[in-house]
Amino acid sequence: MPSPRIPAFHAVPVRTRRDGWTPLRQAEFIGHLAQTRCVDAAARAVGMRRETAYRLRVRAGAESFCAAWDVAVLGHGATADQIALKERAAAATRPDRKVTLGQLEWRSETGLWQVLMRRGRYAGVRRKSDESALLALVLRLGLSPTVWVGNWDWSL
Repeated sequence: MPSPRIPAFHAVPVRTRRDGWTPLRQAEFIGHLAQTRCVDAAARAVGMRRETAYRLRVRAGAESFCAAWDVAVLGHGATADQIALKERAAAATRPDRKVTLGQLEWRSETGLWQVLMRRGRYAGVRRKSDESALLALVLRLGLSPTVWVGNWDWSL
């Protein structure tokens, strides 16, 4: 069985707690959800409760996480549904014009999370830096994105 392609997503902004929904725990939850297609089993696999997973889903800034959740649950549904979900997921990862500075900081700190699936089984997660969020943050703060290399002395 081919593995569902889970889109990369931004973690839901939450208060940092060791026993809470960390970005890594959110990504692992999506991976287990894609494997089991059961919210309760996926939440238990990451040491959380099903109710808190549903609360996380409705929080502000959870659009990208919700899109990844939808693809993980539906997996290999109808082709039209998959195309619609992938378009929604791609739109959810693009920064909106109304994103606050706090949200941009969170996105640049936590990055994008990619769930890795092998033969229909959860194989791990990969964190990718989100350069677009970092650039948007730099521009919003009025800083110059130019990187100065400086004067290099190549003679030895």
